[in-house]
Amino acid sequence: MRILAVADEESKYFYDHYSPGKLDEFDLILACGDLRKEYLEFLATLAHCPVLYVHGNHDDSFDAAPPGGCICVEDQIYTYRGVRILGLGGSYRYRDGTHMYTESQMARRIRKLKFRLWRSGGFDILMTHAPARHINDFDSLPHRGFVCFTDLLEQYRPKYFVHGHIHRSYGPNIPQRSSHGDTTTINASGYYVFEY
Repeated sequence: MRILAVADEESKYFYDHYSPGKLDEFDLILACGDLRKEYLEFLATLAHCPVLYVHGNHDDSFDAAPPGGCICVEDQIYTYRGVRILGLGGSYRYRDGTHMYTESQMARRIRKLKFRLWRSGGFDILMTHAPARHINDFDSLPHRGFVCFTDLLEQYRPKYFVHGHIHRSYGPNIPQRSSHGDTTTINASGYYVFEY
């Protein structure tokens, strides 16, 4: 399965310079937050595959008017072609915002999923907006990752962890792909293509 992961910054390659058929190669699109509704709807309209999304810290408007044609996977395990995807959007709380959480609030969200995680036998892809603590994150509060995400990775060992929030323009040494134990971590800022 060929997957397009997107977050934070609209790709001119897929949007401004779109040509018919450019999105045909993808079997699934994972949108990891902070993208305009119009961009997500464009992807959902022109791609021949589902567009799954979680909220970024700037996606408050989606609560009243979600992107059409897209599937919100917040706080659920969504299975597509046998691949189990756990969605947990939002960022570390650094100001008031609908999709910003303290460490304990995010951990509470995960605890509420305990039965579903047990019933599904875990998950294959962890899809978030924020990174995990000490995996592609920063020490500054706005870009700090969640410890409970790191714990999830270590407990369930999914094949992939796909997140956004850490723009590659923030610095020269921000990896787009790395590993943590058995899990491949993908920073979807802009876009990244991978095979499952």
